[in-house]
Amino acid sequence: MGTRWQRTRASRGDDYDARWLALAASGENVHGEVDLVETLLTESGGRTVLDAGCGTGRVAIELDRRGFSAAGVDADPAMLAAARAKAPELTWLLADLAELSSLGEALPDRFDLVLLAGNVMIFLEPETEGRVLTNMAARLVPGGLLVAGFGLQPDRLSLPRYDDLAAAAGLTPVARWATWDQQPFDGGDYAVSVHRADR
Repeated sequence: MGTRWQRTRASRGDDYDARWLALAASGENVHGEVDLVETLLTESGGRTVLDAGCGTGRVAIELDRRGFSAAGVDADPAMLAAARAKAPELTWLLADLAELSSLGEALPDRFDLVLLAGNVMIFLEPETEGRVLTNMAARLVPGGLLVAGFGLQPDRLSLPRYDDLAAAAGLTPVARWATWDQQPFDGGDYAVSVHRADR
């Protein structure tokens, strides 16, 4: 039973990657998050990114390919194993985003941008969202950006609640879109939010 469980966990990263490869093969742009991050960092002059909830590393690896310095953190060892296998030269750290202090000095102190893509905010343990945003804000340079995209569902984190938690973490709203390619947000079921660390 233990072996089957381990195989299931190990294959999860491969299955996740296979979905993205299929989308890319069909002509879909699978790097919308990276395109937006590149735009934001080009405007600000930043170079460093923390991919928080990095999964199998799709975003961090593409950021590195485009010349940015990216590190990934995730709580799922199987996903991180897939990321390490693809890009062993990058920094991949196993940690709960609500408990980043457990990493000590393994994670660089400050980043120009922290990215929470892939619905990370609605997959967190309930009632840890505020702690996660506080931890993410603490990892930003003054003026650094936190970018989060997640689906809006009645039983999950709402945008007003997200904004309240972001404000409590010392973050100021900058922009909000309905998609990673900056389509205007009109109250739909997905939002990409940008906040700035002003301290």
